[in-house]
Amino acid sequence: MSAAVRCISLLHLQKIKASIRINNRISSLLLNRANMSASGDQGSSCFMEPRAVVKKVFAEQVPEGEGGTVGRSIGGFELRRFDPFLLLDEFSASPPVGFPDHPHRGFETVTYVLGGAFRHEDFTGHKGLIRAGDLQWMTAGRGILHSEMPVEPLTKGLQLWVNLASKDKLVEPKYQELTSAEIATAEETGVKVRVIAGESMGVQSQIFTRTPTMYLDFTMQPGASLSQPTPKSYNAFVYTLEGEGIFGSESSEPVPAHYCLVLSSGDGLRVWNKSSKPLKFVLIGGQPIGEPVVQYGPFVMNTQAEIRKAFEDYRYCKNGFEPAKHWRSSQ
Repeated sequence: MSAAVRCISLLHLQKIKASIRINNRISSLLLNRANMSASGDQGSSCFMEPRAVVKKVFAEQVPEGEGGTVGRSIGGFELRRFDPFLLLDEFSASPPVGFPDHPHRGFETVTYVLGGAFRHEDFTGHKGLIRAGDLQWMTAGRGILHSEMPVEPLTKGLQLWVNLASKDKLVEPKYQELTSAEIATAEETGVKVRVIAGESMGVQSQIFTRTPTMYLDFTMQPGASLSQPTPKSYNAFVYTLEGEGIFGSESSEPVPAHYCLVLSSGDGLRVWNKSSKPLKFVLIGGQPIGEPVVQYGPFVMNTQAEIRKAFEDYRYCKNGFEPAKHWRSSQ
């Protein structure tokens, strides 16, 4: 064999060995990633753009309803809105305090009861109890007049307002209601999730969201960690309910209960519970609508003229508010 041929053969052999080493590295990386995914702790390396906490807002107590107060984060002084979200209240009420007859137009209310029970009733005849763990996703659309009153002491939960795009603001009202047992759940290594909207741990909610939304209720045991993917186009936030947790960066300070944490853009969130008690929080995200918002009390539209029209329709019981003329709740 000539020297030239031996040189070519040697170069060819070196290329083959290098290719084998690269393939082995790729296989190892894929295997490690698959193992991390199976364990439910994918690590920040699995996120191209991990989300971080960019604003922390305490839920200040504000008057609401008839004699009641709520802890308001979104919709308050520090965080007026967070597209597509208009309001987030953490409520706690006991009879006779509550939220008697009041209208809505142009958005959705999402009521998630964490303890006790609410009686809901509206001017179409729709009524019923929303108990601990239950969900009501109400599309007010062109108009609803309803009441929400606690029937048990210390009824507590969250109410979220989700804006609707202009094309959906005058749709017919609609309810989606799930009992606690009907809400999809999943659990992995010290982390339990209730999937109210969207998807987590391979489990998907049955709730249809006109404004694309994810709403996940997590409970993390001491020492547990979580990697939750999020649609990159969504605006997202966390609201802490119990315990304290570390969000976004493992080196950040723990956050206690009753804080709204606005997250940066990204494709996932990391969370750690390094405390000695369970951590409970919700992770909520939604597709920004990017339209003008004009809000006056319970009406949310795109222009001042539409707000004036909403008040006129409600006052004169027309264009969706016809049943309001003779209706009063029984509560």
